[in-house]
Parts: sequence; structure tokens; C-alpha cells
Amino acid sequence: MPKKKTPRSIPHRRTRESHASETAEDYVEAVFEIIADSGQCRVGNLAKRFGVSHVTVSRIVKRLTSEKLLVTAPYQPITLTSSGVSLAKKMQKRHAIVYDFLLRLGVDEQTAQIDSEGIEHHVSEQTLQAMKKWTPKT
Repeated sequence: MPKKKTPRSIPHRRTRESHASETAEDYVEAVFEIIADSGQCRVGNLAKRFGVSHVTVSRIVKRLTSEKLLVTAPYQPITLTSSGVSLAKKMQKRHAIVYDFLLRLGVDEQTAQIDSEGIEHHVSEQTLQAMKKWTPKT
């Protein structure tokens, strides 16, 4: 039986979809980690972490609040909804698997950290599970 070819548009579509959710995934993961580290998260914490302006962070926080991933009010810390917590934990797990896999390949820690930040958003579940087989501690 001949192997079925994947239409050329499918990989590009999946990449565009991954890009669309990438910012949300990065922000909820960052809020989760900042709260865990310091007890609360504010716009300034995110601006410093991502190297962007307060205005940029405020716009993204507003969008993620409307998507029911974050909760915030004027002069109050940013918190995660239950959906936001779930997404943050999922992204932490994906990141850990990709990072550990890259280390097992012999990639240095700094490069693995940088590369895993991008790969975690784009790797398919099938590929992630294959990576996980090579990283038993994750």
C-alpha cells in the first residue's frame, strides 16, 4: 500500500496555529512561575521577564483575561484562572520534556534552554511522547 502524502498546507497551518497560541502559553507559564517564586505577579514582573514594555504586557494581559486564562484588576496582582493553571502546568511539562531531550542529545544547557522555549510550542504530541521515551526522568 503506497504511503499517503501529507498536503503541503498542513504543516504551515499547524505552524500558524502554534504561533497564535505561543504568547498565551508563554505568559500563563511565566505568571505561574512568578507567583510560585515571589507570591504574586504584576505587569512589571512580566515586562522585565520578556523584555517588553508595560503597555505590551497590559495589552496581552487584557487579551488573556478575555480568553479566561488570567484574572486582574487595576492595581492588583495578576492571577491565573483554573484554565490558566492547567495550561501553565501543561507547558511546563512540555518544556521539561523538550529540554531534557535536548540535553540527552548533547546540547549544552544554555542552548537547550533557549531552544526548548520555541520547540515546546510547535512539537506535536506524537513527537513529544517519542522524546519522553528518551527522557525517563521527565
